[in-house]
Amino acid sequence: MYAIIVTGGKQYKVEVGTEIEVEKLDSEIGTNVDFDVLMMADGDTVKIGTPVLAGVKAQAEVLEHGKGKKVIVFKYKPKKDYRKKQGHRQPYTKVKILSIG
Repeated sequence: MYAIIVTGGKQYKVEVGTEIEVEKLDSEIGTNVDFDVLMMADGDTVKIGTPVLAGVKAQAEVLEHGKGKKVIVFKYKPKKDYRKKQGHRQPYTKVKILSIG
């Protein structure tokens, strides 16, 4: 059984026990969060929502918060002595899917 969930404007394919990194959530470590389910497949049965399935949630536990790898942004304009170097680390929340349905 797997499901397609949506959080942070992105969609993820998950199964029970899957650990995924999603956009940062305002939840404490160890708490449970619910995600909306767009599609659920169980063997031969496939249920598709419009846009989400009514009454179906994917429950997950928050494992940790962190930051991703650093991305360097370098801007310059030739012949104008303009250079700008900037780094960015995207925050994320790691969650483990406990149940679907």
